This record gives sequence, structure tokens and C-alpha cells, in this order.
Amino acid sequence: MDFLDPNKLEDTVADSANMDMAEKARMEGEVAELQARLEMENTPEEKARLQRDLARNLTDLERGDQAWPLGKQAFDHYLAQEDWESAAECCNILYLSDQEGSLSALGQGVWLAVTYPINPETTVELLHHIIDDTPDDSDGAAVAAATAAFVVDVRTKDHPRREDMLFFTQQMLGKVARRHSDIQDQAQFDYWIEKLELDQPDKFLVRLRNIVDVLVQEDWWFDRDELRARIPED
Repeated sequence: MDFLDPNKLEDTVADSANMDMAEKARMEGEVAELQARLEMENTPEEKARLQRDLARNLTDLERGDQAWPLGKQAFDHYLAQEDWESAAECCNILYLSDQEGSLSALGQGVWLAVTYPINPETTVELLHHIIDDTPDDSDGAAVAAATAAFVVDVRTKDHPRREDMLFFTQQMLGKVARRHSDIQDQAQFDYWIEKLELDQPDKFLVRLRNIVDVLVQEDWWFDRDELRARIPED
């Protein structure tokens, strides 16, 4: 069969390696350009944007130790400016940089992304990291997946990609159900949802808060009570 032809397989591997090398070279070029622009005089907003973009590229190049200080400086700027979405994006980069404080960054990014009505795709991405880092038999992944589905449902009423995002989060929830309890059909799934109270936001959001506390420990970079107190009441 053609797809097992060793010569074709070697060609495919070689093409993939060449693409990887080309992509790495492109990203290295972007890093050099961003570093040069960062050394020039910039407004605080432009500087933070460059730091965030540079940190993202360095993380993709597995240079997380260099990415961390840049991402954290950008985060501090966006936090001060109350740009919650950009701050959450920085937390995502800091998590992906795989440094000592990365789990703390993830927890704080999740807190910001769930507390504030930012881009739901950013929120889902952060919650998906919890799923990836949680043991199969832990309820934490189920809570994260249920939260992702809830956030998308609430925040995408007029979004052009609403159906795609709802489908994606339902797939997330189904995948977690299979690995958590070997759920195989709709009846089992419905029972699992009810048993874990994943259809009750007032309960699973409290459990998410506990997960966030475990991730962050005592390493909070902002006062949650202060930020909550400033949220306008409906």
C-alpha cells in the first residue's frame, strides 16, 4: 500500500523536517526584529505589546527562561491598565513557557478569563490546559470542561462562530467523560453530568475556584477581592 512505502515515508519525514527548520528560521527572524524594535523608544502600550509578542515567540522556540520576564512585564502593564484579555493572554504565554511559576500563571489567567467577559476562545484555551495537566480520574478536568462549555454558551450569543465553539466545548466534555469514567453513550453521559453536578454553574464554578487556589497557592499577583469589588453590578 502506498502510504507504507518506505521511500515515500522518508520523503515525508524529510519534508516535515525542512518545514520545521524553515518555520524555526522564520520565528528566529521575528525574534530578532521584535528585540530590535523593543530596544527603541516606545510608548508603554507598544512596549507591552512587543514584550508579549516576543515572549510568545520565545516560548514557541522553547526558550521559556527568556520569555518569562518579558511576559511578566507585559502582564503587569496590562493588569495596571485593566486590559483583562491581554493580561490573560500573557498568563497563557507564561504557562506555556514552562517555568517555575507557570502553574501559578495558569491559575491567575483562568481566574481573569472566567471573571471578566473576555474573548471566550482565550478562556477555553486556558481551561483546556487544566484538562491536559489533570489526571484522568480527577474531577478537575470535568470542572474545567464544564466551565468552558458554560462560558461559551453565555458569551457567544451573537458570535458568528458560536456553533463551532459550542461543538468544540461539548467535544471537550465528552472526551473528559470517556477518560474519567469510560462514558460511552448519551444515557451514561447524562448521568455522569448529573452525578458530578456539571449542570449547575453555582456549584462547579466554586469547585473551579478551589482548583485555581491549588494552582496559584500564595503567589497571587493581584488582589482578587479588590478586583471583584470593582466589577459593576448588573
